Amino acid sequence: MKTLLIGATGGIGSRLLPMLTAKGHDVVGLHRRKSQAEAIEKAGGQAVLGDLIEMSVAELAEAASGCDAIIFSAGAAGSGAERTTAIDGEGPIKAVAAARAVGVARLYLVSAFPEAGRGGEPKAGFEHYMTEKKRADVAVASSDLDWVILRPGKLLDTAGEGRIALGSALPYGAVARDSVARVLASLLQRPAICREIMELTDGEVAVEEAVSRIAR
Repeated sequence: MKTLLIGATGGIGSRLLPMLTAKGHDVVGLHRRKSQAEAIEKAGGQAVLGDLIEMSVAELAEAASGCDAIIFSAGAAGSGAERTTAIDGEGPIKAVAAARAVGVARLYLVSAFPEAGRGGEPKAGFEHYMTEKKRADVAVASSDLDWVILRPGKLLDTAGEGRIALGSALPYGAVARDSVARVLASLLQRPAICREIMELTDGEVAVEEAVSRIAR
């Protein structure tokens, strides 16, 4: 299987890429800095230079040409409202259009847990981020693609234990970025799982078993 990974050098994408290549997948890793190409190629991917903000739908479609799936795990990471709008909001919308243009049927979007950031003082930047995430979710979910929207909880930079909770509605919690990557890799192996919105936290169930339960 050939997959375009948007966000290949990010916290989730950099973990996911070697998992996919180890399973025999061909991975096209989109990156915006020339210096990032080496890490993608070292992990077994094909590095494609492109700034998601600047790229047209046609340019993104060219990167996705010949792919079977697109995984969108990019994010603005608190770098300002304009970048949040362009990456977290417009980015997935571009990905949907690019997928349609070249006949890629499957799209996986890493989104955000709806309860993220609640319980504290509202911050304009974070509220804007959540608004853009929801806008992207709506665009993906209303498309005619075979989509999956994955909403992880608070992301942790830990290896994790590979045990998770995965379902349509969960109590808010944290999750290791490694576990998010493992879930995406497992979902990619199961094309029958589509048109699903799933929430993800650390939990008690092994990744493969949790994903298998969704498949049933």
